[in-house]
Amino acid sequence: MENSEAMALSAALLAAAGGLTQRIHEGVVARGFEGLRPAHGFAFARLAPDGATATDLAVHLGVTKQAAGQLVDELVRKGYAERRPHPADARARLVVLTERGRACTRAAEEAAAEAVRAWAGVIGEGGVRTLHGLLAHVAPNGPLRPSW
Repeated sequence: MENSEAMALSAALLAAAGGLTQRIHEGVVARGFEGLRPAHGFAFARLAPDGATATDLAVHLGVTKQAAGQLVDELVRKGYAERRPHPADARARLVVLTERGRACTRAAEEAAAEAVRAWAGVIGEGGVRTLHGLLAHVAPNGPLRPSW
């Protein structure tokens, strides 16, 4: 692949990711979840399964522990997350989503599904499945990080 083709592919992937992030964010806001930025959604993706420490979140987001702590403070203040004692480490605090945070995550899933359905309108259901399969090979388990 020529450099120019690689750059064109890179630009297309970044544009698709940016557009998807924006559509999900707009969908979350349209569903009544105010006061959030797209970066919060990337934090929710890490917190959603079982919670995480602020240090885990910093690693996931690729930010400093201080920046992750500030993000957690903001999510707690807005009622999307809460701190709990860590079940395995008395020195650590576990950050978990509240019911409001889980509802916001469900809203983001709905918005993502709408965005992907729009892609299917352009490249077909088979094209979306193929795209998913190919991208899963390229980035199988990478953390969902905002592109700062």
